[in-house]
Amino acid sequence: MDKHAGAVSELVDQLGRLPGVGRKSAERLAFHLLRVPEAEAIALADAIRRIRSDIRYCQACFNLCEEELCAICRSGDRDTTRLCVVEQPRDLMSLEQSQAFNGLYHVLLGRIAPLDGIGPDQLTIDALVDRVRNGNFSEVIMATTQMSKAMARRCTSVTYWLSFRCRSRGWPVESPPEACWNMPIGK
Repeated sequence: MDKHAGAVSELVDQLGRLPGVGRKSAERLAFHLLRVPEAEAIALADAIRRIRSDIRYCQACFNLCEEELCAICRSGDRDTTRLCVVEQPRDLMSLEQSQAFNGLYHVLLGRIAPLDGIGPDQLTIDALVDRVRNGNFSEVIMATTQMSKAMARRCTSVTYWLSFRCRSRGWPVESPPEACWNMPIGK
């Protein structure tokens, strides 16, 4: 028998499905939402609804955006000869927060994980290869985990004239980009 009313139980169940949120945390969040002003709870629900309906992937770099191209790809102030490859949009956001890189990005939307059945075909690697072939890049920086370094080898086989770098000095090899937001991405 569930100890909460139907709507509360449903909210606890849904919140508990979020990554890193267990049953106790879900209950705390649900009861917090019951205590806040109704407008605040409705604003949260609207933000969740809006992100699902309005957010899409940039057609050029696969960052999150509300238009065809993200603000970075539309900007005329970026160095269009440098490309930084990251695994997830949150990695791009972390690097942007550091303000250490002013080039363009490419988001893979994951990482190669054979044990999870994720190979190069499930990522945006083919789009990256096409973008590098057709672009005017002089350098590609691989700001990804070790497993994605195999992807760098795949790219270099078709773009042998480029300088490929895997991270910068001072960036710990196993650290995700979001943990290194204040470290330089390189010159």
